[in-house]
Parts: sequence; C-alpha cells; structure tokens
Amino acid sequence: MLIKTPSDIKSSEITSKSTYLSRRKFLKTSINTGIVGSGLLLAGNTNAATLNDIRKSRYSTLEEELTDFEDITTYNNFYEFGTAKEDPVKYSGGFNPKPWSITVDGECNKPGEIGLEDLIKPHRLEERIYRLRCVEAWSMVVPWVGIPLGNVLKRFEPSSNAKYVAFTTVFRPDEMPGQRSRVLQWPYREGLRIDEAMNPLTILAVGIYGEELLNQSGAPIRLVVPWKYGYKSIKSIVKISFVEDEPRTSWNDSAPKEYGFYSNVNPNRNHPRWSQKKERRIGEFLKRDTLMFNGYADQVASMYEGMNLLKYH
Repeated sequence: MLIKTPSDIKSSEITSKSTYLSRRKFLKTSINTGIVGSGLLLAGNTNAATLNDIRKSRYSTLEEELTDFEDITTYNNFYEFGTAKEDPVKYSGGFNPKPWSITVDGECNKPGEIGLEDLIKPHRLEERIYRLRCVEAWSMVVPWVGIPLGNVLKRFEPSSNAKYVAFTTVFRPDEMPGQRSRVLQWPYREGLRIDEAMNPLTILAVGIYGEELLNQSGAPIRLVVPWKYGYKSIKSIVKISFVEDEPRTSWNDSAPKEYGFYSNVNPNRNHPRWSQKKERRIGEFLKRDTLMFNGYADQVASMYEGMNLLKYH
C-alpha cells in the first residue's frame, strides 16, 4: 500500500473542492428530476452540509481512483433500512440524525453521555481515503472524513480491564423499517479488540467527499476499519462500551460459521458460499485480486502475529 505524508502529496492527487461541488451539483440536479446514477431517487438527507477545516491524512491510500459519490451513496448494505442494495437510499428519508448523542460506559474512568458536537470538537477532521471491501466480494475506494477512534477513546480513560470495545447502533424501527424484520437481532452490535480500536487506521467517520454523511451511509457517525470486511464498520452509533470479554456481535450471532468476530479481509479464507480471492470494484468491469488485510498489512498484521487467521476469521 502506498502511504504518503502530507508534504509528499501532489495537488493532482487530491480531490479538489471543485470536484466535490461538481459531484454535488450533478446529484442535486438528478434529485430534482427524479434521476440518479442508479435510477433511484435519493431519499436520505440530501442537503448534507459541507464540512470545514479538513486536513489530509498520511494514512490515506492514494494510488487508486475514488469511487463516484453517486455509487457510494446508492449502492450499500444497511439492513436497518432493508436487505437490498437500493433499500438504504430508498427508505432512509424518515430517519432523523440530529440532534445526536453517544453513551460511553463500561470499564473506563469517565463514562457518560456526550453530544456529537462535543465528541468531535477537540479533534481535527481528517480526510481518510480508504479501500472498502465487502464480505460479498465487491469493493470501493471512499474518501471518508472523520477522526481517529483511539484519540476519542482515550478521553474516557479506559481501565486495564478494557480488553474490547463494543458498539451499538440506534434502534428506531419507526424510522428504520428494516428493523421491523427478523433478519437480524436488533439493535445491530459490533466490536473490536482494544488494540484494533486504538490502531491509527481506525476512525469514526462523520462525512464522505467533504460533506456530512447521508442517512443511507450511516449518519451521523459510523465506524470505519479499513482492513476488515465492511459489516464491521457499524453505522449510526449510539453506544460505545469498554468491556473485558469479547462482545457478541450481530453477524457472528446470526451465522457464526460464516461471519467471525475478527472479520479481517483474507483472500486465503473463503466464505462458506463463495471465494474471497477476487473482488469487483464498483465502477469497473474486471475483477481484481483481493489483498491480505485489504492492503493494510504493513500497518495491522503485527496485531495478529501467532494467530491462526483461518480459524480466527
């Protein structure tokens, strides 16, 4: 993976403000005419505010073309709104992500409930261009905007008993129609080992392409863990808990033989129903090889030294 420091980043490699605006102009025009790239009318919070004072990050991967904004926001999994790829954009219009607060509890010295603005305020927003690899063998390259999770967690002073971090999605079946189904046990739950949570690649994202997250993308705040399959990056987070034991997670509970706790991208371990050696990049015709840890092995492989990654999947 190519990682550059800010001083090494050429202006031609940075998505410009004009590109952001042209994408949004196209999107808004499409909304007015009832058309978007996938033929769907966006139902989410389409008038997302522009995020200011965003710095480039040395952790971004820059050698690959970004996935179009329209594809990122109209093709994704968010079962709280339905199981089809187009369901999140179709059925998220009734979801209200403002105001928002997050409860932090468990094995820490400073638990409590904190508003989203106060959670973000002490931190400088960063653009993190990351690969996103879905367990279903499709992928994207997304310019997230967010803050390092580890820096946030340190503010709550986790104790020595905090071996894991558990996350919970909001439960609002009146606003999230997919939560009325029995496809999963709600609310959605995910978790990381504490060292994974503190890794500098792990972020809490609040935006895409320089603007606030849309409803269908996990507004107003979601986890992004780029070396793991996408379902680990839990959306619309309302609770973060420091815990001593490995937390139960939604997909691991639902199908433990198919979805492990770690969920690291691993081309050598196939899903029981399909190969993980190849992936289809959205917007491209041909498949490409899947990289170990989604191409971030240099930054994360040491955390799993000595582990059987075929067993602890």
